[in-house]
Amino acid sequence: MAVSALGINHKTAPVEIREKVAFDPANILQALQRMQHELKLDEVAVLSTCNRMEVYFRGDEQAHQRLTNWLVEHHSLEADALSHCVYLHQNEQAIQHVMRVACGLDSMVLGEPQILGQMKDAFQFARNAGTMGQLLDRLFQHTFSVAKKVRTDTEIGSSAVSVAYAAVSLARKIFTDLSQATALYIGAGETIELAARHFHNQGVKEMIVANRTLERGEELTSQFGGTAITLNQLHDWMHKADIVISSTASPLPIVGKGLIEECVKKRKHRPMFMVDLAVPRDIEPEVGQLSDVYLYSVDDLQDVIDDNLKARNQAAEEAEDIVAHQTEQFVDWVESLSSVDIVRQYRHKMNDLKQQELQRALAQIAAGESAEQVLEEFAYRYSNKVMHYPTRYLRRLNDDKNAVKLQQAKTMLGLDDKAPSRDNAVKNKSKNRI
Repeated sequence: MAVSALGINHKTAPVEIREKVAFDPANILQALQRMQHELKLDEVAVLSTCNRMEVYFRGDEQAHQRLTNWLVEHHSLEADALSHCVYLHQNEQAIQHVMRVACGLDSMVLGEPQILGQMKDAFQFARNAGTMGQLLDRLFQHTFSVAKKVRTDTEIGSSAVSVAYAAVSLARKIFTDLSQATALYIGAGETIELAARHFHNQGVKEMIVANRTLERGEELTSQFGGTAITLNQLHDWMHKADIVISSTASPLPIVGKGLIEECVKKRKHRPMFMVDLAVPRDIEPEVGQLSDVYLYSVDDLQDVIDDNLKARNQAAEEAEDIVAHQTEQFVDWVESLSSVDIVRQYRHKMNDLKQQELQRALAQIAAGESAEQVLEEFAYRYSNKVMHYPTRYLRRLNDDKNAVKLQQAKTMLGLDDKAPSRDNAVKNKSKNRI
């Protein structure tokens, strides 16, 4: 089967490590191609989110060790940076893990839906990079169907539990009346859109969206109202924000301690609530040391999230049953590929033997030899070659007195009384038609 999943996540590594191994979407195609070429992988895909970085791949038995070393080198990490936080799932466990991830069963927020969209992005990146093969392609497609089934057949997505919603819960503890607060969103992706929707539903009316491109920011403000600005304008608008939610793909921090120090002075020490949902982080950690600033990272939201998980536990158990069953089905399909390959190889081998003997017979006939004698020799030589390896195998089984394998061999060769011959099969088929 040789499919593996290697990575780190919020359970095994702190944000300080996760942000260092995150892949920039702008460079992911080149990274995938390099990874496949340099590590000699048959197939490879990468899932890179705030809470996890995972590589799904097919390769030889030593591929996972080469991959770990490659990640360390590619991200310029210390030699042992990943030694205590990286995990490896292989074969059936890897298949089940991929499905659990897509269904939100391995997420910080149990059952959160965003991961499925991120998984689809990983699938498309690998396709565009040309690193997706038959097995991973089928695994992703099957996984998407499983995730849809879990959403449809269970209540795992019924309660409003997400990182964005956890941010709302924390904000309500700091601001008694959210309708009087102004929210500034840095970025305009799916996570920010979800956060904006939650805060809007909780009464926050004043909204500012800062994004690299003004057009995307305006698309978001058109849904909820507010003002769109560029990232370059943050210095002029940051002090207006009571709530700051940031989630971009920037490799470097966007908001520094100096900027927030100025904001605190302009705000006359009115509190600022800031949540950094990005990995790598958008807001310098030192900002959290300032008075009147409440800074939270994705890891800090875990306690809030835990309070909202109880409603999903039963649904998660049902989802796990679905994933287990679907894993078995996919494993059966993968194992069937082996028999298909054997059949294909056997047919090629027999066809090669036939062609060799046929060319020999035709040459003999062209040389004037008796057609009847040539056909007899052809049949003798061909049947001997076809029977050579099965005969040797049967003799070994007989010497070992392996009755079970002998019976299986008889059935395979059509020697078992219960095994229908080709002629009988044809007769039975004719009878059925009548």
